[in-house]
Amino acid sequence: MDNSWVSLLPFLVVIPIAILSRQVLPGLFAGLLLGCYLKQPDLFGGIQTLISYIADNLVKPNNIRMIIFLYVFAGLISLTQMTGGIKGFVDLVGRKVKTKRAAMLLIWLSTLGTFNNPNFRIVTIAPIMKILKKRLPMSSQKIGFAIDVTSNPVVVLVPIATAFVGYMVSLTGTALQKVGINDSSYSIYLKSIPFNFFSLIIIAIGIYYSFFKDFANDTEDPDGRNLNDQKEEELKKCLQAYEKDTPSKPCNLLLPLSVVLLMTLFLSWWDEHSQASGFIDAFVKADPLNVMLEALFITLMLAIFFYLVQRFSIAKLVTHFVKGGNELVSVILMLTLVWALSAVSEDLGFSNYIAAHLIGWIPAAFIAPVVFLLGCVLSYFIGSSWGTWGLLMPLAVTLAHQTGSDITLVIGAVFASGTFGAFASPLSDNTVTLCTILDVPLMEYAHFKLRPSFIAAGISTILFGIASLFLG
Repeated sequence: MDNSWVSLLPFLVVIPIAILSRQVLPGLFAGLLLGCYLKQPDLFGGIQTLISYIADNLVKPNNIRMIIFLYVFAGLISLTQMTGGIKGFVDLVGRKVKTKRAAMLLIWLSTLGTFNNPNFRIVTIAPIMKILKKRLPMSSQKIGFAIDVTSNPVVVLVPIATAFVGYMVSLTGTALQKVGINDSSYSIYLKSIPFNFFSLIIIAIGIYYSFFKDFANDTEDPDGRNLNDQKEEELKKCLQAYEKDTPSKPCNLLLPLSVVLLMTLFLSWWDEHSQASGFIDAFVKADPLNVMLEALFITLMLAIFFYLVQRFSIAKLVTHFVKGGNELVSVILMLTLVWALSAVSEDLGFSNYIAAHLIGWIPAAFIAPVVFLLGCVLSYFIGSSWGTWGLLMPLAVTLAHQTGSDITLVIGAVFASGTFGAFASPLSDNTVTLCTILDVPLMEYAHFKLRPSFIAAGISTILFGIASLFLG
């Protein structure tokens, strides 16, 4: 059965189920279950094989560290909300903006302190802008677009101190190992960042929309509703950060963010500085996931001590930490299934079959553009960058390796395609969260940003084609 066409079946099951259900988890589970029964085709053997693949991949050091990082990071963010960090940040900057241009500038500058996670950025800056819109004649769509374009497209380009880095490096490393490449996954990930053409182009379009493009209906929303008469109390219902018993303490957000960023930078150098030839070489050789975990735990301990000094209840801190971590359980489940599916498909001979039968169908020069377009379609229908990356990365890296295409270019194409869906799809959790906070009709807003999304995707496809020709 190894190296036969059946090794394709798990992936052929995953994608249509994910699209039809508009959920990644059912598709991944169905693909994994099928793969396990192909390995062990008897009633209980398939279930036993499934459990074995899940357990074996969960206990791998890098995988379990990734899960710990995601859970602890989400818990820390929950603590900053509960202790009034987000509310304080809103109060701190909201009073200083007097013009539309200043409001747009605030959105872009706030990225410096909220680049850790797209949804975290959205729930931080969107409430501020909703308040400012009550006294500034601005379109909610224009506000939403500026926030959107500085969320996921920016976060995927930042190589340190984000919730994305560990996942992206982990996926890259897993795919590289499957084809026998043992180079540093973080180093290759860094080299792929300039090839995330969609992110770079949509950010440039976002700058144009924010500061140069005039909107005829800039004083009210597209459906004719003027929000100036809405009570500010409605905004306070959007987020826990606006509960009446939440204090206003911007330092409770700014201090943890500063510490985790500085400690990540310092430890990235410190852990390898004695064996590195220079400053940059130390960063390249560092274990990024281990470094971020160290920085995160140091930050968590300092933050808890800082909150206890302010007389926050230890019981309340623990409760909100666990609550925040639990919000990422679905992501952890998805990661677990991706790891197991990748392992079982490889054991079925997926890479070898691709090499033997499918490589000749796609010229090497078209691998990156085809991967990008395939990922765009997939990510638009499932609305998940992480899901798209998890589904597409093993196939893309295998295709690139077997055809001799540039690995970093193809990896960049995978990350760019997932970013397209997270930005453009109406099913994206980023889009849903943003529209909920800003009171913007979801489908109207999704239609509004479809044109710039397609423009960026079209230019990106051309650039992937040109880069493929030059890089061989």
